[in-house]
Amino acid sequence: MFVRAYLRASTKSQDATRAKAQLELFAINRGLHIAAFYLENESGASLQRPALFELIADATAGDILLIEQVDRLSRLNEADWSKLKQALNEKHIKVVALDLPTSWIMTSTDETTARMFDAINSMMLDMLAAIARKDYITRRERAAQGVQKAKMAGKYKGRTEDTERNLLIQKHLKTGVSSWAEIMELVGCSRGTVAKQAALVKTSQQ
Repeated sequence: MFVRAYLRASTKSQDATRAKAQLELFAINRGLHIAAFYLENESGASLQRPALFELIADATAGDILLIEQVDRLSRLNEADWSKLKQALNEKHIKVVALDLPTSWIMTSTDETTARMFDAINSMMLDMLAAIARKDYITRRERAAQGVQKAKMAGKYKGRTEDTERNLLIQKHLKTGVSSWAEIMELVGCSRGTVAKQAALVKTSQQ
């Protein structure tokens, strides 16, 4: 059995390693060793998370997926959460979350006891995943309401453009050496941002 820790933050500006020390202390207190850490900065509302699926691919039956909170694993809608659970179940991966005490028994070597808690843990995971999704939707709705209110008051200016970043993207695009994927990884931006700058470069060259 290997313990594989998953650390996620939603944006590039957030520190995905923030909870690393907490996970290490949790493991030490239970006589466990974390075999590998998988880090990424991606939205928990998306299934497009390479590091998470790398963890699943690396795992063998009985391995533990250790997380700080259930919302680090999922803010997914019901359909995508079902897909993720299926991927975890197919590899017989046990999810252990610091905010889900019923999952801690999964670190026990007592197979009978662990199996008894499996059904309870699954139900609690579903509940917390649903709460995390509701929280995600509520936050987005409130943000949208705030933007709308600011627009009505004439105070909304939109996002501030990162001029330095955009110039760097344009520089790489003009050389033609780097692919869009390489630029995205180097600069830490979305494909849409690269596409926007590519259109500006094309216009300037006409």
